[in-house]
Amino acid sequence: MKTIRLREGKERSLQRRHPWVFQGSVEKGKADPGETVRVESHDGRFLAWGAFSPSSMIRVRAWSFDEAERIDAAFFASRLQAAVAMRARLGVSSNGVRLVHGEADGLPGLVVDRYGDILSVQFLSAGTERWKPVIADALLAATGCTRLYERSDVSVRTLEGLEPVTGWLRGDGDTRVTLTEHDWQLTVDVAEGHKTGYYLDQRDNRAGFARLVRQFGCQRVLNCYSYTGGFSVAALAGGATEVISVDSSGPALARASAHVGLNGFDASRHATLDADVNATLRQMLQDGRQFDAIVLDPPKFAPTAAHADRASRAYKDINRLAFKLLAPGGLLLTFSCSGGISADLFHKIVAGAGLDAGVDGYLLQRLEASSDHPTTINFPEGEYLKGLVVLKR
Repeated sequence: MKTIRLREGKERSLQRRHPWVFQGSVEKGKADPGETVRVESHDGRFLAWGAFSPSSMIRVRAWSFDEAERIDAAFFASRLQAAVAMRARLGVSSNGVRLVHGEADGLPGLVVDRYGDILSVQFLSAGTERWKPVIADALLAATGCTRLYERSDVSVRTLEGLEPVTGWLRGDGDTRVTLTEHDWQLTVDVAEGHKTGYYLDQRDNRAGFARLVRQFGCQRVLNCYSYTGGFSVAALAGGATEVISVDSSGPALARASAHVGLNGFDASRHATLDADVNATLRQMLQDGRQFDAIVLDPPKFAPTAAHADRASRAYKDINRLAFKLLAPGGLLLTFSCSGGISADLFHKIVAGAGLDAGVDGYLLQRLEASSDHPTTINFPEGEYLKGLVVLKR
């Protein structure tokens, strides 16, 4: 077993069971991509077993902090069975569930979502790539599924020195699934949809939005960065009479319109705009439009903390415009999925947007990802999705 020795004083994060070792913390040692290594402190004390990644700034991702544990097929089978069992206890009201959430489940670089009878999987690190066949077989055994589609096509793989990969890893067939979520139906194509196919992390927030629309009697709703219209369906379910979905993807908007019909809503209550959100908000402000509720669920503006300043300006601008477009007493649901933007910073950005817009508001709720996307106390970086519900005063 190859050994990675850390610089003096760099062992503290692993002692706190944080699973990352950065390049600058390594004093000596190297290994092949994804190879299991023993991580030791400067004075030779065992710290963790981890997967080595020579191309990444995160040089080692810890598998285990137990010196007696062995990283083998049985290890992955046990971790995956535990992750699947935890989700079974949550009682998720959908046939779309996140089964493995990377570091939170002790499997750094692995994301697994279940859509009906299909597992959609992302292998995002050198370690998971090296163990891919073992993980694939263990997933089928833990879930009883027979089909597994790989969606390792995200940019983070390039930081690991890995090429994008997509396609059937186990089984084959139709990649389309009808997703049941609360009382609604949504269609997903695991081969083409965003992330592993859909934004399962917003499941509970979509249900909450439907309740808020009904509670506050919101009739005119604007859903920005709408993708395939999950929040639009929620608004219609809450009783909205006019919902506008804005996105820069024509195919996504076509599916949003299809979802409106699939759930039995009158198509005349829903309109789509294939347009840039920022430009649309400005034009609507010029046109004197007002809305009772606005959803801002933009893509990741800040993938890392290095992008935080530029992203902060972008978040502030769209929130400022949204505040101005809200009618008095209107609701703003605003989100950031950027890992480089903390919950505290996001709150400050939205507060600054309100100040610039000359608006104050009641902070009704703080929102996060659904419970099957957990954050652990030892890995706060896992809290990537932040949201606020603001009632305009």
